[in-house]
Amino acid sequence: MSSLAAAIVLCAAASVIGSGAASKSDPASAAQEATVLEYKMAEGRVLRYQLTNSTKEVSDVMGQSIEAATKTKSDYSFRAKGRKEANYLFEVTVNDMETSISSTQGNLSPDMSPVKGKTFDMVLSPLGAEVDVSGAEAITFNVQGSTRNIAAGFKMFFPDLPGRPVKVGDSWPSNHTIEDKSSTMTLTMAIEAVNTLEGFETVEGLECARISSKFTGSMSGSGRIQGAEMTLSGTVKGTDIIYFAPREGTYVQSTTDMVREATVSLSSAPGASIFSTQTSTMEVKLVSR
Repeated sequence: MSSLAAAIVLCAAASVIGSGAASKSDPASAAQEATVLEYKMAEGRVLRYQLTNSTKEVSDVMGQSIEAATKTKSDYSFRAKGRKEANYLFEVTVNDMETSISSTQGNLSPDMSPVKGKTFDMVLSPLGAEVDVSGAEAITFNVQGSTRNIAAGFKMFFPDLPGRPVKVGDSWPSNHTIEDKSSTMTLTMAIEAVNTLEGFETVEGLECARISSKFTGSMSGSGRIQGAEMTLSGTVKGTDIIYFAPREGTYVQSTTDMVREATVSLSSAPGASIFSTQTSTMEVKLVSR
């Protein structure tokens, strides 16, 4: 079952996600006035982000408990190439990416060298909608005989903004459906979130809006594992704390805590199921701008 754990963990690890010193400033004027939150990217500007993700998974396989832990680190650069109609066009470079998985069944460190240094174009709306990340589908790596791509990690990379001026305490919704395909499995996640402007803080020298987000969702999937047909269903819930600099129009950092619960059924064992619970903390931090 280690390949199943690896597939689920790596798919989850590719998702949305920072740490950094934050000091409260909460200016009275900012708290009382409506603020416009919108991405701004002058052509030629380069933003570099570092991501970390730590995941623990506990699976019950016919009464046997199997534990796994995954750690991932990634480093991406986004270079603005100008406008594409009303949106922004980026060249994304994968500066670095590494993953390690340890479990009661052994350790695994997939070879991520095929993705390092690769680039693709991405289209982002001024409100944070990832309009096109299809170029990332061509950047692939292998995990125990399964070919995967990095696209899922960019489909919810940038936080969604409200599309209207907001004051402290105002909320807005955001919804996402993400499909992650590998050569052995297809996983779909549907997520609904409510985002709230909590206040303003100074982070890494930038005056930032602090946004909290609570989200819930479902996931479903199908594929093959060790030659057997399988189906997966489950739930997702968690919270985000996001820092966005309105004046610069820049996503600065975020921290996401998430819990996933899944049930896997195998065609080779009718009536038998594998239950798993994943808890993860994901962080994104802007390291140069």
